[in-house]
Amino acid sequence: MTKILLQGFKNKNVKFGKVVVTDTNPEVLANLKKLFPEVESSDAKGAASQDIVFIALHPPVVMDTLELVKNDVKAEAIVVSLAPKINLPKLSIKLGHVKNLARLIPNATSYINEGYNPVTFASGFDLSEKNEVMDLLSSLGTTPEVSEEKLESYAIMSAMLPTYFWFQWRELADIGGKIGLSDEESKKSIYETIIASLNLMYKSGLSASEVIDLIPVKPIGEHEREISEIYNSKLIALFEKIKP
Repeated sequence: MTKILLQGFKNKNVKFGKVVVTDTNPEVLANLKKLFPEVESSDAKGAASQDIVFIALHPPVVMDTLELVKNDVKAEAIVVSLAPKINLPKLSIKLGHVKNLARLIPNATSYINEGYNPVTFASGFDLSEKNEVMDLLSSLGTTPEVSEEKLESYAIMSAMLPTYFWFQWRELADIGGKIGLSDEESKKSIYETIIASLNLMYKSGLSASEVIDLIPVKPIGEHEREISEIYNSKLIALFEKIKP
């Protein structure tokens, strides 16, 4: 996620005084510096002492890591957590001296500045600082401010949503090659049709059933129930796992 955010900021020529990154894997840091030479590597305490701190950690290690660096985080700092499950009250257990706490559910499409990145702010977040953060995040795409209890829902329906489809589009492009299309022709056909299909589903004024009925022949229709069951069982179970 650090790579995604840095690339998004770079695309929009967003400038920082300095960018400090920490990671337990030296190879990760080395690869990041190849892409973004301006990045400075540091230990966790050094990274936590900056004016804006992004917590890009998996939920199981967030609280332990904050315990290690809590005294290094400045009271006036802006702290933005990217992790699901660890809500603002839990963050405040370790960072009670920091009033400018926020949580963001980032999307990989921020890499090309087309992210859909819901954010929520602690009640005591300074208004002028909040506006500054929103301006910064808006460079990555769309940043709706939402209630905190909906963030994990957006993790399922936004942050992880591309993974439900990317492998299918890749497979379809491969099939296109097998049935006579060039790679470019397959990709263009898939891209243009998916964009138009989304617009038809959500902008035509038709109900979902009416849209689906526009094409009577459904080559994989016999598997729809199975696919629906996979979505429901996997995604709802994952939501239960990541919610606070």
